Amino acid sequence: MRYVVIGAGAIGGTIGGRLGQHGHEVVLVARGAHADHLREKGLRLLTPTGPVELNAPVASSPADVALTPDDVLVLAVKVQDASGLLADWAAAPVGGSTAGHVLPVVCAQNGVEGERLALRWFRRVVGACVFLPASHLEPGVVSSEGVPVSGGFVLGRYPHGRDELVEEIAADLAGAGFATAVSDDVMAAKRGKLLENTGNALDAVCRPGEGVDALREEARAEGERVLRAAGTPPLDRAAALPQLAALGFRTAPVAGAERLGSSSWQSLHRGGSVETDWLNGEVVRLGREHGVPTPVNEALQVLADASVREGLGPRAFGVGDVRALAAAAAGASGDPAGPA
Repeated sequence: MRYVVIGAGAIGGTIGGRLGQHGHEVVLVARGAHADHLREKGLRLLTPTGPVELNAPVASSPADVALTPDDVLVLAVKVQDASGLLADWAAAPVGGSTAGHVLPVVCAQNGVEGERLALRWFRRVVGACVFLPASHLEPGVVSSEGVPVSGGFVLGRYPHGRDELVEEIAADLAGAGFATAVSDDVMAAKRGKLLENTGNALDAVCRPGEGVDALREEARAEGERVLRAAGTPPLDRAAALPQLAALGFRTAPVAGAERLGSSSWQSLHRGGSVETDWLNGEVVRLGREHGVPTPVNEALQVLADASVREGLGPRAFGVGDVRALAAAAAGASGDPAGPA
């Protein structure tokens, strides 16, 4: 199989870099200065054990790739950027048909909305719950900080089930230096990862200091309550992918790179959009549907959106700003107690 990695940033660059390193045919899809650098000099994947250099074909749109029935599309952009790309790639010709009819798309994204979006255009959707510490802050360079494996994936058909294709993708990723598991209910694992990711916005918008850890715990607890109310229980990392703990998975220093923040922090640092509306915003949406207050997640969503809209960059707010907005949100929802 050839892997067409749509979005060769932190996650996609690590996936494509490792697969290419281990002999798999890869196409990297990127835009702008990053695409230019990849074409001219290739991908430089920095890891704790040294750099990996990959020269692979680079595309900026479906028109740049002659797709074949043996291709697997890996969607590694953030979910807020997914709809337009899914529609474009689904319409790309494959023989006498289209990609949406004959090719699988693997949704390697945070949140739980990517798969549902993909199913509008693709018949074969593979969910991927991603545990992969990585950074992308300059063109052509991706830093992958995980050891002794680069990260882990729980894979499964969406909306449920498994098949030979999922097993083959999992085997390819395992051979390329990732821990993998196949699940009949991949979305339970993705809901568990959603709870972890409620802290991304906090890392992105809030300055470090006393009270940050308490806010992080409250944001996660709100998520746990709304998932219970929705009848969609999560599966935590230890249960979904026990290999990571067994391997002693951790982050380690990478020469020439420093991990400065979460993926949401990196997005604000680059001046782009953030995925908070699909992480904390998912918790807020479910809370409104099921009558569960989510003031901390709502405050983080508002502050992340303001950071993008006003060009504030990362960590422009303090704990008191989050608390004040959370208190206002709690009052508006009729929760007199507010956050703890």
